[in-house]
Amino acid sequence: MRMNMADIRERLKDKKRIVIKIGSSSLQHKETGDFDYTKLDVLVRELCDLRNRGKDVVLVTSGAIAAGRKAIMMQDTGEDNPTAVKQACAAIGQARLMMTYQKIFAEYNQVAAQILMTKNTIIDNLNRFNAHNTFMELFKLGVVPIVNENDTIATYELGIGDNDTLSAIVASLIGADMLILLSDIDGLYTDDPRRNPDARYIEVVEKLTDELMEMGKTSTGSDSGTGGMNTKLQAAKIANNMGVDMVIANSEDIKVIHRILAGQNIGTLFLAHREEGFDLPLYVQQMHE
Repeated sequence: MRMNMADIRERLKDKKRIVIKIGSSSLQHKETGDFDYTKLDVLVRELCDLRNRGKDVVLVTSGAIAAGRKAIMMQDTGEDNPTAVKQACAAIGQARLMMTYQKIFAEYNQVAAQILMTKNTIIDNLNRFNAHNTFMELFKLGVVPIVNENDTIATYELGIGDNDTLSAIVASLIGADMLILLSDIDGLYTDDPRRNPDARYIEVVEKLTDELMEMGKTSTGSDSGTGGMNTKLQAAKIANNMGVDMVIANSEDIKVIHRILAGQNIGTLFLAHREEGFDLPLYVQQMHE
């Protein structure tokens, strides 16, 4: 018997371990590229409230390279900067990003920890085992892990590539039951709604088909981030195959986090369909091949 939308959404109230991903464009003022402290404060407050409700929470955050570039007043010309320049900006910006998060989390009596990952964290058995153990210990201690790709050392060969995919990998690694991708779009559409006014909004995806995956090939990402709809659907594929429900929602109002987890019909919900035999390390290893 097929469940109705209200019943499907109602189940989200019972989620115990939640990964939330937020992108660069959601953390900055469009006019200046500086941190949007109002949004950051609301985001941290939402996460701390989930912790206070006894849930395990992980934040996957972008923004290190942009923060580093801003710190040294390097103009974003839109050109593809050399890898060394991006890595230098990441080294500067990651420290500033974490300092900002640490200060805000401390205001709500919550401890945050930094975890930086590369592809090798997942494909190497010992690294993956150690990373899993670290997350589990942080949960026992009541700490909120803040995850980013280690852009300071990650190259094309070592990199995961985008934080949509990274968040799905993290959710799979830690046995999460919910992944929320905060984006600059309301959810999944049949086409890019910014270009096609007839694009139809999709409330729930019961199974990711080849047709849906093809729909994501046209990017709907912003200039600040690296992930369009294609990367979000790739994230959904990983998460759903590993037994994790996923929602894409608009980050314009960060408070959608608690509304989604209260069962409200917000964003596109991708329902988990655990695929037996889905090999996460192998999938990650083959992503750029």
